Amino acid sequence: MDPVSSLDARKSIRREEVRYINVLGVRIAALGYSGTIAELERLLEDGRTHYVCLSNVHTVTTSQFDVELKTAVNEADLALPDGMPLVWLANLEGHDLEGRVYGPELLDRFCAATARRGLRHFFYGGTESVLQTLAARMRERYPRINIVGTHAPPFRALTVQEEDQVAQLINDRVDILWVGLGCPKQEKWMHAHRSLRVGLMIGVGAAFDFHAGRIPQAPLWMQRRGLEWFFRLVQEPRRLWRRYLLLNPLFIVLTLLQRLGLKRYDA
Repeated sequence: MDPVSSLDARKSIRREEVRYINVLGVRIAALGYSGTIAELERLLEDGRTHYVCLSNVHTVTTSQFDVELKTAVNEADLALPDGMPLVWLANLEGHDLEGRVYGPELLDRFCAATARRGLRHFFYGGTESVLQTLAARMRERYPRINIVGTHAPPFRALTVQEEDQVAQLINDRVDILWVGLGCPKQEKWMHAHRSLRVGLMIGVGAAFDFHAGRIPQAPLWMQRRGLEWFFRLVQEPRRLWRRYLLLNPLFIVLTLLQRLGLKRYDA
């Protein structure tokens, strides 16, 4: 067996170890934090570029109208349950997940688990001020963390020259590229940039803002009961009302139809 085929075989074995659920045609890995971190470390082994999505009700429901987003999530190496409703659905299917894989918490836990390995981290997204605060706080929390760079892209499509500059910043010098562009932009961005020569891209949504202290996080009791959406809606009603007041009820209706077998989704 040639080296490339051998790598493909090992990757196939690793992927088969992960169990999945089909939520409205989106393929979600039934993993908690320990399983996720183990899988992320395995993905880093083969020297290829991989990307990981953290999916929630917003992601799954938006995917029903956005084929590009659904493709990006389903073609990811992992799509993780970053939302309690996805955890509840996984447990209804016989899995035993204690909770969701939450972007800010995954960032913390992965850095804690790998800080001594010298992995090269890069933060892409947000604003310059947020990135500066984020990097400073992560270095204070994990003195051995190796942050090799940050970049705050403009809030528009990049020019060809800007794309080349980003590639030069990242290629061959980054192990973990944390992407904080928000859904659906970050999922589409990672899917479109699979040619970047990095170990692993992980889309973590608003994690940069949370860790930098720009946006407050919901109390743990609200997060565990699936009520973070309400906390965020109160914080940013103008920006988020459509996401939560329209998409959340639609998600409930569609998943009920799927559970009752009245509507079929292929993933």
